[in-house]
Amino acid sequence: MAREIFSTDKAPSAIGAYSQAVRAGDTVYLSGAIPLVPETMELVSSDVRAQVVQVFDNLEAVCKAAGGSFEQVIKLNVYLTDLANFPLVNEVMAERFSEPYPARAAIGVAALPRDVAVEVEGVMYLG
Repeated sequence: MAREIFSTDKAPSAIGAYSQAVRAGDTVYLSGAIPLVPETMELVSSDVRAQVVQVFDNLEAVCKAAGGSFEQVIKLNVYLTDLANFPLVNEVMAERFSEPYPARAAIGVAALPRDVAVEVEGVMYLG
């Protein structure tokens, strides 16, 4: 099966050996988004809610670059360095996504790249 790679300057560039998104068939795999401002590659803020908003801004930009939208996201994995911040993720998701919501997992982790508080990856179905 052929793969198609997507990238956009409206989301942070990759900080490692990965693509922002890869399409295989009708499925697009969205790499983990962290709260960096695309233009500066700096952390948006130390405020966790601002970080969550920036993560979803970045993820949405990659969805659009791949020809989709949040309406087509079917699965999200949320990584948090403090699960006490999970209500902020729910708040922002309720603002950005419509029902039916994507399937989701929330995972507490010891650390994330660039010492951010949150990272989100996902799967989008374009079929």
